[in-house]
Amino acid sequence: MTQHIYAHEHPVSDRTRGGGFTLWFTGLSGAGKTTIAHLVGPELERRGHIVEYLDGDTVRTHLSKGLGFSKEDRDTNIERIGWVAARLTRHGAAVIAAAISPYEETRRHARSLVEEFGSFVEVYVKASVDECARRDVKGLYEKAFAGEIKGFTGVDDPYEEPSASEVVVDTEQHDPEGSAALILTELEALGLVEQQVVA
Repeated sequence: MTQHIYAHEHPVSDRTRGGGFTLWFTGLSGAGKTTIAHLVGPELERRGHIVEYLDGDTVRTHLSKGLGFSKEDRDTNIERIGWVAARLTRHGAAVIAAAISPYEETRRHARSLVEEFGSFVEVYVKASVDECARRDVKGLYEKAFAGEIKGFTGVDDPYEEPSASEVVVDTEQHDPEGSAALILTELEALGLVEQQVVA
């Protein structure tokens, strides 16, 4: 069926709104990606940015519905998130993508898509498998350890730790608020957001 799909060539625009960037959270399930993202996002909005969230679980219920968890499907999911993030970045949004994104090569590809239009800031949300399992309210790690779930990242499927993230937050050392503060400080240092004005 896919051999009968023909992509149309659309007019190419070289216009960008400017000021857009993507904040890419990567880390194990349960490391704290979404929790921290939901602290950073409202602060970015408070400082005048239009924020769009691309959460891994949410994307899988809409844009990537039907994909499984093979390496090919995981890569496809991340490539889709990267493509959408790039388009939103082009239009000036502050994009917060929070997905496990376990493979270094696929993260690099997402970066290359975004960097055509703006900055890509990788945030490695770091936590051990044991700590993530301890936090897991859904019981997914327990099922993975028991072999009831196959191909679970960090248990029987690899997570390739980032080698050069712009920000690393260790959530075993910092609470969510402290982690969010570290990220915002780095965004200020990079000139992507204005410094907080203290009244």
